[in-house]
Amino acid sequence: MFQLRDRLTNLLLAAVDVVVNLFRIVKPQVQVYNLDDIPLINARVYPTERMDYLFLKRAFDLTGSTLLLIVLAPFLLLIALAVKWSSRGPVFFRQERVGLNGRKFWIYKFRTMAMASRRISDTRWTTAQDERITWVGKFLRRTGLDELPQLLNVFRGDMSMVGPRPERPHFVEIFKREIPDYMLRHYMKSGITGWAQVNGWRGDTSIRKRIECDLYYMQHWALWFDLKIILLTLVRGLYHTNAY
Repeated sequence: MFQLRDRLTNLLLAAVDVVVNLFRIVKPQVQVYNLDDIPLINARVYPTERMDYLFLKRAFDLTGSTLLLIVLAPFLLLIALAVKWSSRGPVFFRQERVGLNGRKFWIYKFRTMAMASRRISDTRWTTAQDERITWVGKFLRRTGLDELPQLLNVFRGDMSMVGPRPERPHFVEIFKREIPDYMLRHYMKSGITGWAQVNGWRGDTSIRKRIECDLYYMQHWALWFDLKIILLTLVRGLYHTNAY
């Protein structure tokens, strides 16, 4: 009994060192600040926490979406007429998506498919030979023109011109369990186009590669980066084999 007590005493008096693997979560761009004389480290720093992101990006989005909605108005009307003529149903299609901070919002597109129940459209992945896609819709999806109504989402502040593409809640629940760091993409506003899309990761392609691109964009955000992605979207994204 006395031997056990002595051993426990020695253990309590022994110096203990704990190795914590912080390098896996702490990035080079960390913030150190003081809270009531307690030093704290913000291990993950994102552009949404910077003032230049909050003001410059919103100003860029508001100006860009307003000008494009005005300039493209006649073209948008022609697309709307083509959609209406091609098949029965409304011109626009809206769907619930997950955006900044996990907040859900309604995204708008030109309708490219035949009418179906919401349960099917919210839980079924679009494939290359999807029979639901209309002949006008196939062209709109290939060229990305079906996404133009999202300029309204940008104008309203739900989305940005550039950012991670917003996903349906059904698939967010699946991906967050399967892919590490998936939910980190919601620290930034969703975008009409993004770094993943201009690098070919759109449609039925690797979600993991898409997330890698999204996180890279988040860590390296700058206004010039947005301009580069928009230019690449015009060059590469007008007609892409992975878009259907």
